[in-house]
Amino acid sequence: MIVKVCEDAKKLGIFIGFTEVHSVTVEKNSKLIEMELEKIEEKYKGENPETLKDNPVVRAYRDFYWKIGIDPTKIRPSGEALRRRVSRNGRLPRINNVVDSGNISSTETLVPIGLYDMDKIVGNPRIILSKGDELFYGIGKKEPEKVSPGIPIMIDESGKVMHIYPHRDSLLTSITFETKNVLIVSAGVPGVEKDLVFYAAKLTAELLVKYANGKWNGMVNLG
Repeated sequence: MIVKVCEDAKKLGIFIGFTEVHSVTVEKNSKLIEMELEKIEEKYKGENPETLKDNPVVRAYRDFYWKIGIDPTKIRPSGEALRRRVSRNGRLPRINNVVDSGNISSTETLVPIGLYDMDKIVGNPRIILSKGDELFYGIGKKEPEKVSPGIPIMIDESGKVMHIYPHRDSLLTSITFETKNVLIVSAGVPGVEKDLVFYAAKLTAELLVKYANGKWNGMVNLG
């Protein structure tokens, strides 16, 4: 599967890392990944959350949020939000071993990680700027919402909105206990090193191999 960043999105400085992990087993309350979660919590639980805004990676995502009309003091970039959560209460959320792997990677790198059920995706996804007539079914929301024009989104070839870049994933392609094949997308913005975005996708894939019995070819693509 190829994820393409279209020219209008590239003009905003958007770039991505992406890879696939196959044959995963999705589980809740995995004792193995619990140890990994506790390790990352121990690493960052003493961090002063107020210093995060000065981290150059956090700063880059915050600047990008302002550029696309989102106030990052109200809606935090996902990596920053996870690190703040750990620093304040010492604990990451426990969802399942696949989603938890993405959260570990994002907490460590501060790069947003999207995880998508490949069997719910039609064709090859693209990152474009919205026209304003798209519907987005957000995780945890009861009703779909109309996407405002000019917002970076990832869609599949059926037009289904998979992601509002770089902070919200769709229920329609989300990870469930039936998921077998996972598309990983790490979200890059101006000011973030490509090597870090590459590493974030790689780390997530490695965690899925280790904790979800996934099969991975060892390659991460940059888009």
